[in-house]
Amino acid sequence: MRQYDYLIVGAGLFGAVFAHEMKKRGRSVFVIDKRQHIAGNIYTRSVMDIQVHEYGAHIFHTSDKRIWDYVNGFAEFNHYINSPIAYYKGELYNLPFNMNTFNKMWGVVTPDEARERIAKQIETLHITEPKNLEEQALSLVGTDVYEKLVKGYTEKQWGRDCKELPAFIIKRLPLRFTYDNNYFNDRYQGIPVDGYTAMVKKMLEGVEVRTGVSYREFAEELKTDSGAEVTDKDGNVYRKVVYTGMLDEYFDYSLGHLEYRSLRFETEELPECDNYQGNAVVNYTEREVPYTRVIEHKHFAFGTQKGTVITREYPAEWRAGDEPYYPVNDARNDELLARYQDLAKTKPHVIFGGRLGQYKYFDMDKVIDAALRAVEAEA
Repeated sequence: MRQYDYLIVGAGLFGAVFAHEMKKRGRSVFVIDKRQHIAGNIYTRSVMDIQVHEYGAHIFHTSDKRIWDYVNGFAEFNHYINSPIAYYKGELYNLPFNMNTFNKMWGVVTPDEARERIAKQIETLHITEPKNLEEQALSLVGTDVYEKLVKGYTEKQWGRDCKELPAFIIKRLPLRFTYDNNYFNDRYQGIPVDGYTAMVKKMLEGVEVRTGVSYREFAEELKTDSGAEVTDKDGNVYRKVVYTGMLDEYFDYSLGHLEYRSLRFETEELPECDNYQGNAVVNYTEREVPYTRVIEHKHFAFGTQKGTVITREYPAEWRAGDEPYYPVNDARNDELLARYQDLAKTKPHVIFGGRLGQYKYFDMDKVIDAALRAVEAEA
């Protein structure tokens, strides 16, 4: 029997950072993950010497130099700049919406011409108080950008008509009046040269890790005079739990299910094709195409390998047992989340972290920052 300071549930980015930092501070940690691999949703695997993003495209970007320096301590990053392309009925447009987009759409050349075209379209709509997502988007970008680049993509993502979606989902749609296809405004951007799995493996060096086991299979929580005790089937004892799984699942869905949108991926290896689409990410914005985007993984690393690997990404309605990806932060789920957060306060021996544990969509840099803050709170 051994005693550990922390049982970390989830070998994704939050769990790996927390484990690394606590081990560095001399704490004893044990990491488990229900999947058969580490690195969570940023897991990459090598296919034909191409790093394949198994759970969708992940481009690291941040304006926080502290976080950028931190990740560079575990991996060498390339200089990839995210510049997706939108495909609409045979037409190709640059994203984000910028002067290249507007020039292709209308033939305008100057920012003033683009602003005038958009303003005139918005003016004719006479939308003062948007009642749904469609009206909100139209009031921000006008008819053409909405119809070609927003409507179909959004309806596929959410699985329903834009008129049926609440306006607050789209608070803003950034319009850039420069010829700049860089999707992110962040100062630092790139992808690990050897893939994200290698980066997370470096974080977990020297840490005990077991994959292919869920928290309920591995551990048992016992009530004691001091509050709670967590043990595993070998009799090992854990002082605290860092839980990065689904918050409602931890409480056996006792208050009901929090909702998510899910994704389905179809990956295809094309050994005879060296360049399928000429760009890492192409978004398909018309509703009739069932997938939202096609990822060609070699372009994340400026690859010249023979052959290529592509992944089609299909949004899906989430059901219990499916992989959860995007929290649905509407009024009903926000109210339920607050109730689960109250329940979490009754478990002082459990730290809930990450996208699932906090029911919040995080960019990777924000996950790392949250994990470091959790470490500081414990230290």
